[in-house]
Amino acid sequence: MNLQSRNKVEVAFSMASMTDLIFLLLIFFMLTSSFVTPSGLPVNLPSSAASTIEVQKVSVTVTRDLQYFVNDKKVTRNTLSGELKRKLTTPKGVVVLHIDKSVPTEELVYVAGIATSLEARVTIATKPK
Repeated sequence: MNLQSRNKVEVAFSMASMTDLIFLLLIFFMLTSSFVTPSGLPVNLPSSAASTIEVQKVSVTVTRDLQYFVNDKKVTRNTLSGELKRKLTTPKGVVVLHIDKSVPTEELVYVAGIATSLEARVTIATKPK
């Protein structure tokens, strides 16, 4: 007597759902990585208990030795206002300040005052605790 099953079990493994999952993860990481733009300049940021991620349009960096950078382009203290005016093309733009924690508060107020006079929103970059 020949007892064989009519239903055969397929031993091949379908990878279609796994590739869909990998592509979704890839898209997610590509989108979220564009929101955070790290500054390549040597700045020791102050720490904060609460921090939010801000979409960065214009970045102003002040280093420990009082060098000014607008989007990684070195500018002087006198040309900072003109460079910010050129970079802020839309009203109500966002200026993210990367200020070293050893820089005097006077420099922070100076840069924030320029950005505020150009009707920009000012955000201070910090590192989380």
